[in-house]
Amino acid sequence: MTRIFYLAPLAATLASIAISPYALANDDDLEARLAALEARVADAEQRAQAAEDRLNEQDAAENYDARIAALEKQSSRDDGFTFSAYARSGLLLGKDGKSLPGGPYVTPAGTVGGAVGRLGNEPDTYVHARFNHLKTYENGTKQRFQFALADSVTTSNDWTANESNLNVRQVFVELSALPSFKGTAFENATLWAGKRLDRDKFDIHWIDSDVVKLAGLGGGIYDVQLADDWRSSFTLYGRSFDDFSVNPENTEISADTDSLVLTTNNYIGNWEFMFSALSANDNDKRIVDGPGTAADSGVHGMLAYRGDSFFGLGKGTFMAALLHGEGLGAEVKQIGANGELLDDAQATRLAVYGTTYLAPHWRIAPSLLTEVSQDRFVRGDDYRWASFNTRIANEISENFEMQYEASYQTMDLDPQGYKGRRAVDGDFTKFTIAPTFKPAVGGFWQRPELRVFASYTDWDDELNEFATDDAFGQEGYTGGQWSFGVQAETWF
Repeated sequence: MTRIFYLAPLAATLASIAISPYALANDDDLEARLAALEARVADAEQRAQAAEDRLNEQDAAENYDARIAALEKQSSRDDGFTFSAYARSGLLLGKDGKSLPGGPYVTPAGTVGGAVGRLGNEPDTYVHARFNHLKTYENGTKQRFQFALADSVTTSNDWTANESNLNVRQVFVELSALPSFKGTAFENATLWAGKRLDRDKFDIHWIDSDVVKLAGLGGGIYDVQLADDWRSSFTLYGRSFDDFSVNPENTEISADTDSLVLTTNNYIGNWEFMFSALSANDNDKRIVDGPGTAADSGVHGMLAYRGDSFFGLGKGTFMAALLHGEGLGAEVKQIGANGELLDDAQATRLAVYGTTYLAPHWRIAPSLLTEVSQDRFVRGDDYRWASFNTRIANEISENFEMQYEASYQTMDLDPQGYKGRRAVDGDFTKFTIAPTFKPAVGGFWQRPELRVFASYTDWDDELNEFATDDAFGQEGYTGGQWSFGVQAETWF
């Protein structure tokens, strides 16, 4: 449609030249006019293509998960090397000019996954860089090898070798478009093996929380077409729990164990059905911090829906996911990552978010993340929390917008003395204003962004009593305070 809009006037011009007596009478002038017309056509083609690219970019930007999937699909078609990354870095200071604790998991509920808004609340430098080698073989088989590095530090120094957490995050190989699979349910499937973050994980970006995440060493197959509107993925991941002390009557002083996670992930229309079975032999030998027995198995399930509107109210997107886990599956976000869960542990979590434009230059992204869990680490413990967050942006000019974020979390936590923690019941609030510069405004997924910000945070005094080793209650960090800073965030 865009290409036709640009080329229609040129067609009329060409017709006028064709019937012009002057053009017929003067060959030299006709050649000059034709050359000029060709230049105009080429320019129109370029403008048409640019317009189409902008439209495609806008459509893809409505859904971050779709955007990543499109990049994955495109990268699998090309040969050579590609590089992509996510990074953030900034300075977070209190009103006295001193560094402050921060992060989406700074509250007591953060110890069990309760995240709050991240805008104006991140004191760290984090980078995840991915290097891909792509190759298409003569028989059409496509290969992708990825090597990824990640690092995270909170120091403000330029040389951070002593504090570095540099880590090889991913090393895996994928094979797709295998001729042997042609004409079968595996025709569009992708085989993989190695160390990776699962391709189909997804998150709520504004609170820096995965909705669900598989990761570790393993292998699997993506996109098995079981029916016209039904595709499935099957994966096996292994994770290692840290060394732990075992019961005194055992002859072993310490032990370690592997957690295995077998998952099937099914997509039917807008719905996603996920089920995982977990096993960790010998983990029940672990000494727990109170009554109960550590789990050596578990189950996990998720039902998710991705909508193509803003909750049916207008243009935009939304996602809703309900997760439940038992035993080792009670760590419902990062499946199989926690060996301290009891065999009686249960957890249920709800995640909801959406994006839309309230007006031509105003956009909004509300989100909800809430969870209840019992018998998690000590028999009788009980954790209940809910986080509400809203990111709003006002696009002022082509390169500048004002961003605002309001975050509220309520919690009722009873750890039953686990790790010396005490029961607390209270609320946390945060409001942030962040003038932001970027190459082009439009949609929540345009990066890079350069921000300055001011945040006001407050919480109930009772939350300071939760633990002696967390940020709350420390000198200079007891609630009711302003913080300021600057941050860069980018991905590509």
